[in-house]
Amino acid sequence: MRLLTTAAPSARMKNPSQSGLAATIDYSFIRYLEAKKTVDDRALNTHVWQALANELPAATIERPLRVLEVGAGIGTMVERLVEQQMFGHTQYTALDENAALIVELQRRLPRRIRRGKTDIRMETFIGDAPSFANRVENKHDWDLLIAHAFIDLVDLPTAVRSLLTCLQPGGLFYFTMVFDDATILQPEIDPIFDSQIERLYHLTMDQRLTQGQPSGDSQSGRHLLSCLQQERATLLAAGGSDWVVLGGPEGYPADEAFFLHFIIHTIRIALRDHPEIDPVRFSTWVAERHTQVERGKLIYIAHQLDVLGRIST
Repeated sequence: MRLLTTAAPSARMKNPSQSGLAATIDYSFIRYLEAKKTVDDRALNTHVWQALANELPAATIERPLRVLEVGAGIGTMVERLVEQQMFGHTQYTALDENAALIVELQRRLPRRIRRGKTDIRMETFIGDAPSFANRVENKHDWDLLIAHAFIDLVDLPTAVRSLLTCLQPGGLFYFTMVFDDATILQPEIDPIFDSQIERLYHLTMDQRLTQGQPSGDSQSGRHLLSCLQQERATLLAAGGSDWVVLGGPEGYPADEAFFLHFIIHTIRIALRDHPEIDPVRFSTWVAERHTQVERGKLIYIAHQLDVLGRIST
């Protein structure tokens, strides 16, 4: 289940198909990204994460690690890297085409972050990743390229080729949360109808256009691996990073109930006018899914991949 990072910043739902709390939720995209952080923290593949830590080049004050993150959103990956003390002396460039997200990132993070061994100097840019990568001054400039929950939102062959040119010879890339063709919602409401909704929602990913160009697909994870091989990149580690969200005795952790409401809301927006779906039946399905969240009963799983690699020297 992948959401465009350029989604509308918020929308207050007052639709009769929504139930209880879901009828008045302000579907803020910034809040969604905040709520998603704990989901991502659990999901990130620890083997790939450790492989990244092992492969990072030494950094000094005179020669800091240079990191570029595309689709940086509100900076949750930077926060995670600081929490885990992944970097020492680092120059970190955060790029996103959504100006509101960059403003929020700047509000959340200082220009210099110092904690323990970590010393990160931040800079931010507003713009789309392929255009940024294609600038001459950005060629072969970074030691590490990060794309977190982003690479499945772009046309893989063209975007990967241009993004990898940002790396210095031997530079590393770390692509995480790359969606790959499985969205599971439990308990089932109607197995046949549930499967139809999943199929048609994935089809909207396959047919998605951004500025008239293809932008991602529902099997991006597997396609990314093939694409990287074609670019003659060396794959160092890969593994599953599935989202798994379920309620416990005290409900969902942190703000993950909102995360689930946002997922259901996104499915509704994507399919509300689809000619293959009966609108009344679909409204009932959406309302039932929101009710399951409110009762702490909805279980949500999305299959994704993390990939670490190196470009040739």
